[in-house]
Formats: sequence, C-alpha cells, structure tokens
Amino acid sequence: MGSVAGLVVFGLLLWWLLPLGEQSPRGQVTFSTGARTGVYERYGKLLKRAVDRDLPDLGVNLTGSQGSWENVERVATGKADFTIAAADAVAKYQSEGRAGADRLRGCARLYDDYMQLVVKRSSSVRKVADLRGMKVAVGGRSSGVRLIAERILKAAGLDVHKDVTEVGIGIDAMPRALESGEIDAFFWSGGLPTNHVRELSEDAPIRLVELGSLVDKLHAMGGYSRYYRAAVMPADAYPAAQQGEPVNTLAVANLLVTTDRVDPELTEAVTRTVIDSRDHIGAKVHAAQLVDLRTAVYTDPLTLHEGARRYYLSVKP
Repeated sequence: MGSVAGLVVFGLLLWWLLPLGEQSPRGQVTFSTGARTGVYERYGKLLKRAVDRDLPDLGVNLTGSQGSWENVERVATGKADFTIAAADAVAKYQSEGRAGADRLRGCARLYDDYMQLVVKRSSSVRKVADLRGMKVAVGGRSSGVRLIAERILKAAGLDVHKDVTEVGIGIDAMPRALESGEIDAFFWSGGLPTNHVRELSEDAPIRLVELGSLVDKLHAMGGYSRYYRAAVMPADAYPAAQQGEPVNTLAVANLLVTTDRVDPELTEAVTRTVIDSRDHIGAKVHAAQLVDLRTAVYTDPLTLHEGARRYYLSVKP
C-alpha cells in the first residue's frame, strides 16, 4: 500500500509540475547577433546555449551582423526573428517609417552600451572637437556605433563626411589599425568591458576621451538622441588605460527585439530564458549581469510583445 500511495503522490506531483498539454515551443528561429567577437555575438552564443537547455525542441540559428541598424532591419523585414539592438537605432528606424517598422516589438531591456572614444595615450586629442582632420574609425555602415558617432561628431561641431576622414571598420579591426597608425582614433559602443578594447589597453598605451560633456547638446538635437544618457565608465573598466580614473561618457539601452509575427508562447518562453539565464551569461559577458527584472519591462520606444507581457505578469510579485 505504501508503494502505491507513493506512486500516486509522485503522479500528482508530476501532473502539477508538467501540466497536460504544455509543450516546449518547436521549430526554428533566427537570432541576428553582431560583429565578430563583439558583445552582441558573445551574448547570442550564450543565449543559444540557454535556449537549447530550456527549450530543447526549438532550434536557434545565429547570424552575424554589423550591429544594431542591420539587426533592426533584419527583424523588421522578417529575415530574423529575434535580435539585440540599441534603443536609438530602433527609434530612428521607426521615425523614418522603414519597412516593417510598425511590426517591431520589445521583449526586454537588457543592458546599456557605453560609448568609447579610444586614442593613443600620446595623442593630442582631449575632446571630440580635436578630431578635426584626423582619421577616425566610426564602424560599419549598418552599425549602431556609426549612428552614435555621427551624432557625437555633429554635437562637437564636426561633419563626419567633411571634417574627419571616416574609416568604416568594425571592432575586430579597430585596435590593430590604431596601433599601426592607420587611424588616429576609434569610436566603439558596447557593454563594459569590451574584450578588444581591454586587450588593446593591456598591450599598448591608450586613453579614453571623455564624451559626457556633449550629452546636453545631443539632447538638444531631439529625435532619437533622447535615448542617450550621461554615464560614467568606472575606473576598473579598463584599468591599464584609465589609470584609476573614471571617464564621463554616454550610454544607450540595448533591447531584445522581435515582431508581432512571432507566436506569443514562443516569445514568453524566450523572454523567460533571457531573464533566468542572466547570472550564467553574466559570468562570461559582464554586461549581462545588469539585466534586471524590475527594468526589463521598459522597452521604449517599442511596445512590449504580448508574449513578453504574459511573462512579466506571471512573475509579478
């Protein structure tokens, strides 16, 4: 009798834990990541592992990109199902009425990208305006960093097409180009620390130029510039470069983006995995440690996807 009772109790527990009819989402989804070895790509790879664990019947295909702008375009036009993109890139895409812009939805606010302007320690550049006449790497044409870099240069009174020699390379090539003298400076927008910048700082004498003084001018431009906020890179972000000093800069939120084409049950499950895997991913990608359930729901300028809304309601205290 005792064994029978035990089996009954086990069966009831199993029924409670695994409700009848509830299945893991099935099929294939495409996740657009970012530049090779960048934070978006690293985050995407780790998130795929988490999804493989939590949603074993769902296949995740990762595809690289130049960054936020290309990511938004891919998801909006159905070339990808999920992506990470900076809020300013999303807002610009919407404001220009690009293809599929009305179908974009948010799943979560993830972490902030910090804008970084890197020069050699011996450089005469102390502020953005000092870049006049120099060779400056501003990212690929479809990258989020270019979007911000052009606005920062404009706020400093410079035209990216006239006052500097723009170099359209990504973070994988920027450090080498700076060391070799092919460029005088590079802009990068990413979570802290960005491995390429950290490794460069440990191999060569570099500095980070302050950008925080331009925030008010950026806000005065209106439009998607409102998504930039004043921020401080802590002194230990790049210890070798900062030499114990914090750096004033600006930051912009990154969002997990999808569209209303994606099934709510699938989006709810993916959003749950994103939040639940924060500590695991954060152990490898420091910026991911900042994903916070209390702020993840704020996906401005995007409307929250119905599936993500269901998830947040399910965990609301």
